[in-house]
Amino acid sequence: MTAILFWASLAALAYTYLGYGLLAAALVRLRGPRETPHGFREADWPTVTLVIPAYNEEAFIGAKLANTLALDYPEDKLEVVVVADGSTDRTFEIASRTPGVAAFFRPERRGKVAAMNRMAAQARSSVLVFTDANAMLAPDALRQLVAPFADPGVGAVAGEKRVDTGTSGTAGEGLYWRYESTLKRLDHRLGSVVGAAGELFALRTALYRPLEADTLLDDFMLSLRVAEAGYRVAYAPEAAATEGPSATLEDEWTRKVRICAGGWQSMVRLRGLLNPFRHGLLTLQYVSHRVLRWTVAPVLLLLVFALNVLLLPSGGLYAALLAGQLAFYAVAAMGWLLRDADVRVRGFRLPLYFVFMHAAVVPGVLRFLRGRQSVNWARAARAEVAL
Repeated sequence: MTAILFWASLAALAYTYLGYGLLAAALVRLRGPRETPHGFREADWPTVTLVIPAYNEEAFIGAKLANTLALDYPEDKLEVVVVADGSTDRTFEIASRTPGVAAFFRPERRGKVAAMNRMAAQARSSVLVFTDANAMLAPDALRQLVAPFADPGVGAVAGEKRVDTGTSGTAGEGLYWRYESTLKRLDHRLGSVVGAAGELFALRTALYRPLEADTLLDDFMLSLRVAEAGYRVAYAPEAAATEGPSATLEDEWTRKVRICAGGWQSMVRLRGLLNPFRHGLLTLQYVSHRVLRWTVAPVLLLLVFALNVLLLPSGGLYAALLAGQLAFYAVAAMGWLLRDADVRVRGFRLPLYFVFMHAAVVPGVLRFLRGRQSVNWARAARAEVAL
């Protein structure tokens, strides 16, 4: 029984991080290439309201606005909006003095979701684009992001998040996001991307539904509710948004715990997506890519290790597997001890990031259950992007 439980747990863990990707690739190959429109004619590009929620972002907002105003998109069809509600620094002052930018400010800090809901209600454009204040966009990012809307079945589009690992900060984050990008490409070709990243994403203005005021993962909730409504969430890998990694592991821990708390909140509110009779393939994608990571994966890691120890007297393969696990966690521990050292070995800190990510699930779940994760959270410090 111990051996059966061990192999079942190991198989479930392997499916979560390797098996689903292989399954998705196989299904994509069987389905064949998806025929999609290739953008708009020059005169037909839709009107866009690009919203930048910015709380105390004076360190980034100047460069962000210069980067945004330089984007290759028809000027008469682009509105750039900065919402600096609650900011106590010069964010609003800098934005309001920038030509071509509409800046909004309310002294009360009600959180990013309140700002997004307010701007969406005022928008008269066809497409809403949201982007973070510290994410720098490629010159053609907006055209690439909007192009998939030429397909009437597309309701939202996820951009490509890239982490500038050339700057100081935590290592491992960049490798993780490259892995995520690979899965998003497969999800896109298979059916629908399972969640957008807040660094850059878009949706049809008509499909925006106001989020609950306490929503933690606004990008994830907005994009998945579009998918739940029957529209595709496309992926535009050329629509690149680059940000620096978290400045320290402590900052990354703050971010991960919040994401885990938001993940559980989202699973409760998106429980309708767990019905395969209604959503079919989307349910498989959602459970495989998201739900398993936020629920059983951390438990399985502990269970596989504990069962492997119990099976060690059997020797052979079990001894080799336990040695592999011990080596993996030893490298993770070294990554922690040398977190401030300049170690230029590719992938050296990836085990630490993997362990870190799963350990954050525990306090994240507790915060969700206790309702102690405020929507007004302290943003994790991030290293600057090399422009």
